[in-house]
This record gives sequence, structure tokens and C-alpha cells, in this order.
Amino acid sequence: MKRSLVLAGGGMRVAWQTGVVKALTEEGLTFDHIDGTSGGILTTAMLLSGQDPDEMVRRWSALNVGDFVSGLPVLNYLKGPWALPAFGDADGIRDRVFPNLGIDVERIRSATAEGTFNVADFTHKQSIAYEAGAIDAELLAAGMSLPIFMTPLRRDGIVYTDAVWIRDANVSEALRRGADEIWLVWCIGNTGYYGDGPLEQYVHMIEMSATGALLADFAAAAAAGRRFVLHVVKPRHPLPLDPEYFLGRISTDSLLAMGYRDARACLAAATPLGVPADAACTAMTEPAPGIRYVERLSAEVQGARLSVMLTVVLPLPGESAVPELAGSIDYPPWGPRLFLCDGSVQIDGARVTYSARVLHEGAWLSVTARRDLTNDPGWDAWDDANAVDFVVCDDQGTPVLASALTLGVGGLRRLVTGVEPVGTHGFVRRADAIRRVLVQVLGRN
Repeated sequence: MKRSLVLAGGGMRVAWQTGVVKALTEEGLTFDHIDGTSGGILTTAMLLSGQDPDEMVRRWSALNVGDFVSGLPVLNYLKGPWALPAFGDADGIRDRVFPNLGIDVERIRSATAEGTFNVADFTHKQSIAYEAGAIDAELLAAGMSLPIFMTPLRRDGIVYTDAVWIRDANVSEALRRGADEIWLVWCIGNTGYYGDGPLEQYVHMIEMSATGALLADFAAAAAAGRRFVLHVVKPRHPLPLDPEYFLGRISTDSLLAMGYRDARACLAAATPLGVPADAACTAMTEPAPGIRYVERLSAEVQGARLSVMLTVVLPLPGESAVPELAGSIDYPPWGPRLFLCDGSVQIDGARVTYSARVLHEGAWLSVTARRDLTNDPGWDAWDDANAVDFVVCDDQGTPVLASALTLGVGGLRRLVTGVEPVGTHGFVRRADAIRRVLVQVLGRN
């Protein structure tokens, strides 16, 4: 059986895909062919540069998201918006993002696994799947140069740019190369929501183009009688848009953890027959109105720093949706970063309990973190808000790691100021979402 990994686009948010790759690797999945389009080029290039998932996680976590931005010469902006070739260029991606993510063109060109990168030839209005052995840094960057936002590559009379308007995932290339099993990693939104404003509608156009091209690949395969097993890894809800990521309203670490969590959920539901190759395979649901916040907790444990990151989504009171949890554990004695899966959040008045599982040295461990904000005798608002009881147990319920973790003043400030509304639109509704959930958590009227 020949297996292909097809990595769709998703802008800068494709950090999410690295969490997915870590989960797939832990399951022992290997791929004979890797294909990347648009933002998926980054993940493909990192893999073909010889990186393992743990190195990919480290590099993404250390990346400055501002490296993606590179301005044009000032004179371009003086021409006015109607004569502006783009908001910026791809120099930041080529000169800063690629090196910081460890993307090595020479290693890609000599990679053992088959690799392809999709770049749009605007001049001839076609998407070209470049072999890894024929790629260079300029073409890789061109494949991520979204029109309006970045200038294209002009070479030998041909204009090259992001292929997303033609396709955002090249299933047909995987089939052409003989794939019997395709793992499609999809992080473009696919719901019925249609929002207002130029940014959201620009994204909707990408969604239509990407999904339409994917369905065309499926239809062509069906018409040719081409059989294959399809597995799709996707988020449950659309990922936050790039502006939210760039402005710090969602972090790289959260995206990495969400990717791992989402991949684990897809793996748990996977069957040997895969999923039908139809419009439902990438469908998502809109999140219920609520808030998202991040807790970064730490403590010194046996001479080493234990750091825990929890990304939590709480629906508004009265919503039928359940809270969501993603997160990670950094503890040097345990090796590289571990990610949580099967997370849950239990709120009992002012008591909040986070629960999940984590894979360490081939064994699944249970993780629990509890905070109590009740007004009991001796209650101290700062101590109770700051501290969380954290414990990791083996399958017999025996603790293998336990500590009181704290946010610290800076961590508490970041938690409060970093609260973000989800599943709701407009300033008034977004502000009310924060108020209603905090009232529930703090047990106030």
C-alpha cells in the first residue's frame, strides 16, 4: 500500500498541522509521498528537511509570527491603494520564516520520500506540482504568496503565486503517483456561516475555491474508477483567522496543542475503510457562543521547571455545547513537549476541574488540574485564583507527577487580558459573552 500525506493550506495557522503530524507519527504512520499547497508548503518543507515532529514543535513555538511580514519599498505605498502591487512581499517568509523553521532547500531536493509543492503559474492559469528535487526557496515562497497580501514571483516571463485559487490540496497528484491511502490534513473552514466585511468574505472565497477543487478531484477519481482509502484530519470548528494569530489573540502553542487534540479525535474515530470522498469529509461546525482563554501554569518540581499550558473554550451559560480543552506539558526530565487529548472541563459552581490524557513513553497517563474559587472560611482570592492542584496518574491511578502550579502575577494578567470571545460577532455581543461566562465561573450574580 502506498500512502500519501496531503497538507492543505491555511495561512500562518498551519502551525496547527505540526500538532497533527506529531499525533500521526505517534501512531506509527509513515508516508511515501508528501504534498503541500499554500500554507501546507511549510509543513511539507519541514518534513522533507528531515525534521521529526518534536523539532517541528520546538521551531514553531520559538517562531516570531512577525517574521511573516515584510513591507515593500516606501515609494510603493506613496502610489496610493489602487496602484499598490500588494500589502507586502515574501521576503520575510523566505529570509526569516524558512530559516527559523529549519527549512533546508538542499535537504528537500535530496529527500528520500517523494515530495511535491503546488505553485500557481498565473501566466498560464494552472497549478504546477513541483517535484521536491526541482524546488528552490523562491518558488516555495511564491507558493505562499497570496494575491493582495504578497507580491508574486516573476521569473522568465512567468508570474508565480499561491495556488489556493486553483486548488488548496492536491489529491489528484497523490492518486497520480499511485496512492492507495490518502491522509488529508485540512484546516480551511467549511461551514455554512457567511460573515460580513471584506476579510471574512475574502476567506469565504478561498473556502469556496478550495472545497470546489477538492470535490473536483474526488469526482475525477470516481469517474475514472480510481479507488482509494481517504482519511481526513480536520478541526471540529474553523481555526481562528490569521489576523487573530498575528495580533496574539491565539498563540502558536495553542494551535500546536489544538492540532494534536484534533488529530487524536480523528484517529480515534478512524476505520480501515476511511471516510467517503464527498463534501461532508471536510465539513465543520461553528462553535457555540462562548470565550477562549489560556492558562500558563508552572512550578519547580524536583529541580526542574514544570510548565503546563491549557487552552480552554467555555460556551455561554445555557448553550448545549460542552467546554473544550487543549494543552501541553513541558517538563525536561520527561523529554520533549507532551500534548493533551480527550480533554474535558467540569465546572461545579466556582470549582473548575480540567481533565485529559497524555502519552508518555508509550503509556497513556491521566492528567487533572483543579482550581477552587469558593468563598470558604479562610478563602484568599489571590491564592485561590493563582494556584491549581496538578496531578498525573498512571493507569492504576497512582500519581507519577504532582505539584501545586501557579500562574504568577504575569500569568494571571495574561489570562484575564487574553480572554477572547468565540462563536459570536459584533462588539456588544463579544463583550457580553465574556461577562456572562466570567459570572458563571466566579459564581457571582
